Amino acid sequence: MLETVEIETASNPVCAVIWLHGLGADGHDFEPVVPHLLWPGAPAIRFVFPHAESRPVTLNGGMRMRAWYDIISIDSDRNQDEAGIRQSMAQTQELIEREVKRGIPAERIVLAGFSQGGAIAIQVALRQKAPLAGLMALSTYMLLADQLKAEAIQAKDFPVLAAHGSQDPVVTLARGEQAANTLRELGCDVSWRTYPIPHSVSMEEIRDISAWLQERLG
Repeated sequence: MLETVEIETASNPVCAVIWLHGLGADGHDFEPVVPHLLWPGAPAIRFVFPHAESRPVTLNGGMRMRAWYDIISIDSDRNQDEAGIRQSMAQTQELIEREVKRGIPAERIVLAGFSQGGAIAIQVALRQKAPLAGLMALSTYMLLADQLKAEAIQAKDFPVLAAHGSQDPVVTLARGEQAANTLRELGCDVSWRTYPIPHSVSMEEIRDISAWLQERLG
């Protein structure tokens, strides 16, 4: 089981948000946004921010850092680290199953991810036997598209918030649009948002995330 940072907005949570960080960050990365995501009358939510394992990343000269899988090239769909991707998918699945064992049903769990974490979140969310409350795919891209199309179980009308910075120099807007379009082709109900920001999140985006969470969990 991955180590996690957990924040419960009130006692006895009735829903959960599992949020995967980006390359080189850790579970503390999005911890500060939690107070900004709540709304009046929000239910008790458990936010779970896992730490990815530390591994060498080819794109960064083999330097070890927290990463969900090795990256050979950010712009290439070839030579993807399928073993690492599948390992992180399994670890994320364990986190979902732990929330279910804690008493939170799958339909009250949102899976979220930023950048590399978002790429993993996409893969996991659509393979659930019991559908989740939704998926947040933030500043991210599509991995293993052919495998996902073959293995997706929960896709028809599955709610997805896909958001991206129009000035993102790391994961281009075109890659984000490509991922959103692939999800639409699979049948997902995709809400696509863009913001005039680089590879980050903004307060406007956080407000939109809060509104979307309220629709899914409120």
